[in-house]
Amino acid sequence: MSALDQLKQFSIVVADTGDFEAMKAYKPTDATTNPSLILSAAGMEQYQHLLDKAIKYGKECGGTIEEQLGEILDMLSVLFGCEILKIIPGRVSVEVDARLSFDKDASMAKALKFITMFAEYGIKKERILIKLASTWEGIQAAKELEKKHGIHCNLTLLFSLYQAIACAEANVTLISPFVGRILDWYVEHTKNTYEAKDDPGVLSVSRVFNYYKKFGYKTQVMGASFRNTGEIRELAGCDLLTISPKLLQELANSEQPLKRALDPKTAAQSDIEKISLTEAQFRWHLNEDQMATDKLSEGIRKFAADTRKLESLIKSMLAKK
Repeated sequence: MSALDQLKQFSIVVADTGDFEAMKAYKPTDATTNPSLILSAAGMEQYQHLLDKAIKYGKECGGTIEEQLGEILDMLSVLFGCEILKIIPGRVSVEVDARLSFDKDASMAKALKFITMFAEYGIKKERILIKLASTWEGIQAAKELEKKHGIHCNLTLLFSLYQAIACAEANVTLISPFVGRILDWYVEHTKNTYEAKDDPGVLSVSRVFNYYKKFGYKTQVMGASFRNTGEIRELAGCDLLTISPKLLQELANSEQPLKRALDPKTAAQSDIEKISLTEAQFRWHLNEDQMATDKLSEGIRKFAADTRKLESLIKSMLAKK
C-alpha cells in the first residue's frame, strides 16, 4: 500500500491545486483554491475556455471596467469551483478577496454572493467552504455566516494557537494552519534546520489539534502549506491535510510505512489548560507573536498581489475583445 493510501486511512486528503488533471490523478476528497492557484491555472491553455466564459459574463453585467473586473473574478472562482466539484466527491474551498480581510461586512457580502452564484449552477452550499483570512474581522464574518446562514467557512492564513482558538469559539467549520510558512519564518530567523518531528510548523499544528480535541471543539483542522512529506507524516491523523501535486506524487510513489501521529484519544488525555479570548486579548497575543503577525500580513499581501495580477491579465484580454 502506498504512503498516500495509508495516509487516507487517518486523514482526509485535499488537493492543494487548481489543476483538474492533478485532482483526477490523486483522487482527493476535497479541493482548495486561492488566488495564486487560480492565477497559475488561468495562464494554462486548457483553462482558457473558463476565462473566456467569465469575461463574457462580466461584460454582460455592464458597468465600469472595474465593476466588470469584479464580476469576472467572482465568476472565475465559481467556474473553477464547479469544474472541481465534477471531479471530487467532497467540498471545494473558494476564497474571498484578500483585500477584504479587515472588512467583516464586505467579506460576508462576498461570501453570500458566491453561494448564490453556485446555486445558479445547481451547487448546494453544503459543498462549498468559504475561505477567509484569520483576521479578527474574517473570523467574526465566518461566525455570522455559519450561525445565521448555515454557510461553512475555512479560515486560512492561520499561524497561531490564538487565531485557532478564536476560530473554534466562533464555531467555524474548518481552519487551515500553514505548516510550511511557519517553518520558512523560523529557518530565516534562526538559520537552523529542522527535522520533521521538531519542525515548528508541525509542532504548531499538533498543539492546535490537541487543544481542539481536548476541549471537544467541532472545528476541524486542515494542515496546509507543506514543504516536504516528512511534515505530512508527522501530522498523519490530522482531520484533513491539503497537499500539493508534487508531494502527493511522492507519497503515491512511496511504500514506506506510515503511522498515525495525531490521535484525538491521546489529545483528550493531555494536560492542557483552556484559554479564554476576548477581541483585545486576540489582538494582543497576535501582536506578541512576531512570526504569526509577519506571516499573516505577508500572506494577505501576497494573495492580494496575485489577485491584482489576475486582474491585469483579464484587463489585457478585455482590451483585445
